[in-house]
Amino acid sequence: MRREGYELQVGQPQVIIKEIDGQKCEPIEALTIDTPAEVAGKVIELVTQRKGELLIMEPKGDLQHLEFDIPARGLIGLRNQVLTTTAGEAIMAHRFKAYEPWKGNIPGRINGVLISMDKGLSTAYSIDKMQDRGSFFVSPGEEVYAGQVIGEHIRPGDLVINVTRAKQLTNFRAAGSDDNVRITPKINFSLEEAMEYIEWDEYVELTPKSIRVRKIYLDENERKRQQKKVMA
Repeated sequence: MRREGYELQVGQPQVIIKEIDGQKCEPIEALTIDTPAEVAGKVIELVTQRKGELLIMEPKGDLQHLEFDIPARGLIGLRNQVLTTTAGEAIMAHRFKAYEPWKGNIPGRINGVLISMDKGLSTAYSIDKMQDRGSFFVSPGEEVYAGQVIGEHIRPGDLVINVTRAKQLTNFRAAGSDDNVRITPKINFSLEEAMEYIEWDEYVELTPKSIRVRKIYLDENERKRQQKKVMA
């Protein structure tokens, strides 16, 4: 659809919950991972953090063969983490097993995001001054708008920042006053990575040329009101 010129907005993937015999149930997947033995412990930790239950652990040639039962919602974002942990050497497969009682909450993204305060072109000056706040998803000269997610905060909680502010020019120039701007390259998301990254209050925005992340509610005050409703 993107090739045909359509623009789409996609929310966080959700699983289908059923009530069976008066009990809240969710889909469970049978997950198989073949991983190098030296990182098997880290892979097990990643899966169990997402309510996965280790059933089988046995050697398979040079690899360690692991089998789990895991909630389907626990698979969202897991593949990239496992591939990163194993340097791309893990082999993953999963299939639907059954509906079982709800396993409880699964921890989501730990860090908050950096949100654009205003509309305009991002500047190297602003991004350089904000690099200690987190990692950016935009480069200097890219057009941004209020409510767009432009980076990941280094701490929990979202932070609204202005990356369109340019350096004020004067008629005077002191020797050594202009610092060389060194900006870390931006993080580029694929569609799958972006969908795994977003939280319940965010959209992935797809256009023929771009993949962006935005807040569902672009206005900061509206976001705060909606957050209060969710917390109530």
